[in-house]
Amino acid sequence: MIGDFFITAAAVGLAEFGDKTQIAILLMSSKTKHRLRMLLGVMMAFAAVDGMAILAGSYLSGHLPMQPIRTVSAGVFILFGLLMLREGEEKDEGVKEMKNPLMSGFTIIFLMELGDKTQIAAGLLATRYDPKMVLLGALAALFALSATAAYFGKWISERVDRKTMTRAAAAAFLAIGLSFLL
Repeated sequence: MIGDFFITAAAVGLAEFGDKTQIAILLMSSKTKHRLRMLLGVMMAFAAVDGMAILAGSYLSGHLPMQPIRTVSAGVFILFGLLMLREGEEKDEGVKEMKNPLMSGFTIIFLMELGDKTQIAAGLLATRYDPKMVLLGALAALFALSATAAYFGKWISERVDRKTMTRAAAAAFLAIGLSFLL
């Protein structure tokens, strides 16, 4: 059960590191002195979006045969891993003004994460692992990355190569996809 937490935290953390969502959080944090409020809104959005995906994934695993779900899940993870390997540099998302950091954080991240690879990954992980542990693992990884982006984003972006992190995330997705097949 604790392994479910760590597998999810590692997969989501690697996939989300340096993602456009984290860049948006970094940019939002530069537009407010109320980073804690902004971070609360961000985490509320992640909980809502990933919670919906995990509920859907756990429902499917209880009502459909597991072998087709595992095969589709494996294919999706492998596809995301391959797409991440091909991913080029994305444009930074800008935020002009933040009058309400909590609502801005929630709205921007909620809209950006709908259908995002980490949301889909969390839903797929919930078909195989304990949904509560998947949610906790995903939120722990997303909180660590979001807090880091909010408070230390500039320092990190100057020192960690985004391509290296993208390759590591792609390798993790490929490994998870292959493990679903096995």
